[in-house]
Amino acid sequence: MIKLTTLKLVTIIAESILEDKILLGIKDNGAKGYTAMSSHGKGSRGTGTGEIPGANIRIETLVSPEVAEKIMEYISSSYFKNYAVICYVVEASVLRGEKYT
Repeated sequence: MIKLTTLKLVTIIAESILEDKILLGIKDNGAKGYTAMSSHGKGSRGTGTGEIPGANIRIETLVSPEVAEKIMEYISSSYFKNYAVICYVVEASVLRGEKYT
C-alpha cells in the first residue's frame, strides 16, 4: 500500500524579471524546493509579449499549509500592486511527502 501525504501546491506565474527575487522569497518562507519553467498565456492584462523569450515564469512548490500561507502573503504583499502576478494554491496528494516538509 502506498502512503500519500496531503500538501499544498503553490503556483506563481509572474514576469520573468521577478524570478530570482521570488525564488529567494519562497525559500526564505520555508519552501524546500521548486520547479520553474517559462510560461505564456492570456489574461486580464491581455496576451503576454510572446516575442520576448521567457516573458513569464511559472514557479511551483509543494509545501505544508503553513508555508503555503506564508508564501501567498509574501507574494501578495510584495508584487500584486506593481506587477502582473498570479498566485494560487491547490491540495496535492504526494508520494514521499516527508521530502517537502
